[in-house]
Amino acid sequence: MIIGLRVDVDTLRGTRRGVPNLLGLFAKHSVRSTFFFSVGPDNMGRHLFRLIRPGFIMKMARTRAPGMYGWDILLRGTLWPGAIIGKRCPGPIRATAEAGHEVGLHAWDHHCWQTRIMNLDQQAITGEIRKGYDMLTEILGRDPDCFAAPAWRITPEALKALEEFPFRFQSDCRGHSLFLPSVEGQRLSHVQVPTTLPTYDELIGLKCKPETYNEYLLNMIRPDRLNVLTIHAEVEGIGCLALFEDFLDRAAQRGIVFEPLGDLLSQNLEIAESDIHQAAVAGRDGWLACQKKSAGHHKSAGTF
Repeated sequence: MIIGLRVDVDTLRGTRRGVPNLLGLFAKHSVRSTFFFSVGPDNMGRHLFRLIRPGFIMKMARTRAPGMYGWDILLRGTLWPGAIIGKRCPGPIRATAEAGHEVGLHAWDHHCWQTRIMNLDQQAITGEIRKGYDMLTEILGRDPDCFAAPAWRITPEALKALEEFPFRFQSDCRGHSLFLPSVEGQRLSHVQVPTTLPTYDELIGLKCKPETYNEYLLNMIRPDRLNVLTIHAEVEGIGCLALFEDFLDRAAQRGIVFEPLGDLLSQNLEIAESDIHQAAVAGRDGWLACQKKSAGHHKSAGTF
């Protein structure tokens, strides 16, 4: 069985500590992955202002966020301006590419995208992408391979803005198969490689405990469908590093192979067109962009 493995790197701490940890682990286990980097200001601490929302409070408590993420992440960009990640930590990003992993853009400002994307027009979104694209290109010495929308939040305006960039593919939503998205009846050119499996923070405290997490997740993997797993440098790369290594060991015992998302493209010759809509996902606060379950349907509210 094959799992497409995606690593989201959202913060300065994740870039500085989590990425080197994961690179070492992947080298040990002969794993290749796709890393998506946020390279602009680290303002992730501003999410604390969402504490007025009961769902966010419950998630913070359920995942024990202060202990897992660290207070430097939870306060970043609140008491002082957020550091520019790409300027502070270009080394781990270059090391990722040099180690043979796929490298893509996640965001310029992850917090801005996650909280404001619905209110940004196409021109503003293009500007956000351009800043991140140019910095990542400067760090790598070449164009980034791909793009993944922060927090799986994408809009029609963002999808159209992304058409201006030469990404090989995008990974902007949850779904079940590779597909070409359509916006207002127009098929776009970048193939979507959706995340199909839940993340650590979506399962812990709802479906399983840390000690049962690995077996629970492994039992969700099926040989007859697309399997794409997203991990986070701040979680599996730091606080849950030992747990994630155990996951890799157990996966190897089952004959599971991990590949970068781009490698999945060559294994799927027929890629259908599909729509994207907004939906709730258990364990996650707010809406996510999700692939519609079948083509040829009538568009409903929230469908692009």
